Amino acid sequence: MPETIPTHQMLMSKIRSRQAWVGVIGLGYVGLPLAMTVARAGFAVTGFDIDPGKMVEIDAGRSYIEAVPDSILNAERQAGRFSATTDFSKLGACDVITICVPTPLTRHRDPDLSYVERTCREIAKTLRPGQLIVLESTTYPGTTDGLVKSVLEETGLKSGTDFFLGFSPEREDPGNRQFETSTIPKIVAGDGTEAGNLMAEFYGAVVKTVVPVSSNATAEAVKLTENIFRAVNIALVNELKVIYEAMGIDIWEVIDAASTKPFGYMPFYPGPGLGGHCIPIDPFYLTWKSREYELPTRFIELAGEINSAMPRHVVGRLAELLDRRLGKALSRAHVLVIGLAYKKNVPDIRESPSLKLIELIEERGGRASYYDPHVAEIPPTREYGHLKGRRSISWSEATVREFDAVLIATDHDGVDYAALAGWAPLIVDTRNIFSRLKIAGDHIAKA
Repeated sequence: MPETIPTHQMLMSKIRSRQAWVGVIGLGYVGLPLAMTVARAGFAVTGFDIDPGKMVEIDAGRSYIEAVPDSILNAERQAGRFSATTDFSKLGACDVITICVPTPLTRHRDPDLSYVERTCREIAKTLRPGQLIVLESTTYPGTTDGLVKSVLEETGLKSGTDFFLGFSPEREDPGNRQFETSTIPKIVAGDGTEAGNLMAEFYGAVVKTVVPVSSNATAEAVKLTENIFRAVNIALVNELKVIYEAMGIDIWEVIDAASTKPFGYMPFYPGPGLGGHCIPIDPFYLTWKSREYELPTRFIELAGEINSAMPRHVVGRLAELLDRRLGKALSRAHVLVIGLAYKKNVPDIRESPSLKLIELIEERGGRASYYDPHVAEIPPTREYGHLKGRRSISWSEATVREFDAVLIATDHDGVDYAALAGWAPLIVDTRNIFSRLKIAGDHIAKA
């Protein structure tokens, strides 16, 4: 009788020979760049998403993610290495399946793993021996070996024997042109030795550097730690900004001077609040999980309070400056918010503080409009559905002069700040862009 080849060895052979078919579930800011990176490494990739609108764009050869140029998308499609579908029944043909779906918070700051669970139940419908299932979505330690594993094992198949399970956190940074998916070191872990080896082999074939860690829970903790580190330090400089502002000290000058120290200091910068898919959300996954161990997360919770308070502080500063410099109450003012995206040079508005700023201005009776060269219209959002459909103003001197004040929330490079300084009667700058460009004026203030 011929000797039976172990399941993990057959899968390992497929990965090494680039014969493994890869499925990427969730074709957003994480999934589409990952799918392109895997395809360019020589694997055949099928992308899965519930949004038929994305299929329309992909079929037309148009990328909706800035990190993926149309040329790359079309090259991989034409080479037959990438296709996309809303038909999840095709998951059964995939040898490696990566899960890149949202992991938001509920209104009570509890983890919302509904997208992950629903995705796992779709995978379970066609789960078969010899598949590697990878979670990339950020979550609390224990999710992969808990929720994901339990749902998949309801099929009767066993992790580590029939199928293999791993976690590799996404580390995308929208708008950062210094790094792309293939050049960002990849944390990998698996449920057992064979799964860990498969993870290292697969990701080692598509990225330059793989960093194996001992367990899925450790890998999950790595991602949370990275974002908690940023959230806490941003909260620190936000708090210092408020204190130094009261003392008449420029926090930006302080940071620039402190940054000249060649050791023991790392600069972080204040802003109007936190945005993006990671820093405002991920720390609270650990806060939630820590309750299970009856341990407090005081730094995380305090950082969250400080960062969440920044939009209100900025609007308070705006109201003060309107009254003091123009003799006008915010309730009678029309304010132009520059930048709807949460960071410069991207169209990403997830958790953007600009949305909160607009809401707060209008809560106080003012009117708010926005200009963003990357965001033409406010899309549907869970928290700010009442702002849906508002459009960016047209950029012109006549239009800008209609506003009483301009609030710089995002410092996009594509804005003519020199012209803006000549058009606006009052500018409130939360990003220090005018000082960086050496544009001065009595009507320009920091917040």
